[in-house]
Amino acid sequence: MRKYQNLEIWMRSHKLTLDIYDATRIHFPREEMFALTSQIRRASSSIPTNIAEGCGRKSNTDFAHFLQISVGSATEVEYQLLLAKDLHYLNEETYNKLSNEIIEIRKMIVAFIKNIPQSNSRASNLEPGA
Repeated sequence: MRKYQNLEIWMRSHKLTLDIYDATRIHFPREEMFALTSQIRRASSSIPTNIAEGCGRKSNTDFAHFLQISVGSATEVEYQLLLAKDLHYLNEETYNKLSNEIIEIRKMIVAFIKNIPQSNSRASNLEPGA
């Protein structure tokens, strides 16, 4: 079993989720609590959640599948951040910070997927300390 806490992609996506919770608590209107606020929080938390779940799977194929789900969630968050900016819930500075981070995280996950051995064996040496 891989240790997801040691993966840079997990650490950065977890931090981004915390940052999104902060931004939505501070900047989003109360009437969005059960709409965009909830949706962007769920999508952002889906990224590290799926990385963690993939780490618990036995095969590299299963692991890559959960990482692909994380990529989809990252793309969803990227759009929701744009929507929040266009609705004037996020200022330009906050939007740019969060948007740049989600784009970097998505690139990192895609690169990580490409480096997963394609065999069905358990890869315990994907990351140092895994």
